[in-house]
Amino acid sequence: MEIKQYIQENEERFLNELFSLIRIPSISALPAHKDDMLACAERWRQLLLEAGADEAMVMPSERHPLVYAEKRVSPDAPTVLVYAHYDVMPAEPLELWKSQPFEPEVRDGRIWARGADDDKGQSMIQVKAFEYLVREGLLRHNVKFIFEGEEEIGSPSLNAFLKAHKELLKADVILVSDTSMLGADLPSLTTGLRGLAYWEIEVTGPNRDLHSGHFGGAVANPINVLCDLLSKVIDADGRITVPHFYDDVEEVPAAEREMIAQIPFDEKKYMEAIGVKALKGEKGYSTLERNSCRPSFDVCGICGGYTGEGSKTVLPSKAYAKVSSRLVPHQQHEKISQLFVDYLTQQAPDYVQVKVTPLHGGEGYVCPIDHPAYQAAEKGFEKAFGKKPLAVRRGGSIPIISDFEQILGIKTILMGFGLESDAIHSPNENFSLDIFRKGIEAVVEFHQQYK
Repeated sequence: MEIKQYIQENEERFLNELFSLIRIPSISALPAHKDDMLACAERWRQLLLEAGADEAMVMPSERHPLVYAEKRVSPDAPTVLVYAHYDVMPAEPLELWKSQPFEPEVRDGRIWARGADDDKGQSMIQVKAFEYLVREGLLRHNVKFIFEGEEEIGSPSLNAFLKAHKELLKADVILVSDTSMLGADLPSLTTGLRGLAYWEIEVTGPNRDLHSGHFGGAVANPINVLCDLLSKVIDADGRITVPHFYDDVEEVPAAEREMIAQIPFDEKKYMEAIGVKALKGEKGYSTLERNSCRPSFDVCGICGGYTGEGSKTVLPSKAYAKVSSRLVPHQQHEKISQLFVDYLTQQAPDYVQVKVTPLHGGEGYVCPIDHPAYQAAEKGFEKAFGKKPLAVRRGGSIPIISDFEQILGIKTILMGFGLESDAIHSPNENFSLDIFRKGIEAVVEFHQQYK
């Protein structure tokens, strides 16, 4: 049976299985969802067995469990290790959702739910392509699966798991569907990812909240101080001011900058899609370079004082912020993390105490386009989408990808099918049914081409 017919005949079942996963709120960041994490792992174990795995198991880690499965074809055949994650981001703010985030709906040819794309929908693409190949007797190499439950919190347990199970995870290449394409009609393969460093900042002033009328103007306000400190991290040219931050940043080669310039990109539509009138970034670089090949710094959240309904004239005792920096290949996240801690601590004035706590991070990654598995992925996209995919670097981070290379010694092919319009991590996350179908076709062709 041809893959298109197989998808058509089984699509209702595919979606029901995907929806059974989505309905489990596997939010790794919230301790209240610990039981949901285990339930989601168990559901994936069952689905992988039904898809044709010889064995599948839920394995413990320091925090949330992992799912491992494998299909053995021949000891002489190459092995593909499929990585995915089953955890999702929190759904808040709930009032901005047009439907319940964990009760999936199909509207306008798209699946609407938290995890519809990131990463349950894209994981299902991999599993259904595998299922087809097994049932039609077309699988010619071994396939292993490792699905984790901590990617959205930086994969804190996976590094130790990899080191403890190197033999179990032994493979020739890793295949990941957790990235995006340039557009529905612009298929692309991710050749590079940025790294990440993430911190929490606590600024403490007086030993308790104070009356702003009695103390305002005489005592430093921690929120004011925090905002002032953060405003100085980026200068007028969009460059990060932390000393030695750029020491290991490799300039984008002229040839690659020229290739990036050829990528179809409508800046006006880009701004309209996110509702801004102008763009801002590092001087001397294009938008596509800024969000893929250059480092960045962002305040991800800030809080302190009174934020409830009505007014309360308070001078707060504490202020908090969560900040992140996207890094480029060759920047070591631990080194950058310490540079930022030292910088902000040194900048702190005497009238407050500043505490900077590193939370998590990871390295960047670059994949060679002459790798046999990369070329097989190219052919997969070409078969499903009717055109050769563009090779692009992306601005996001998947820290575990660099860990795979450093610990397991394996290159990763980033064969993702998301779109910017899928709104991952945001309210109203969604995933195109057309892309879902084409993704399955593309992964089937990848497996048939990779030898």
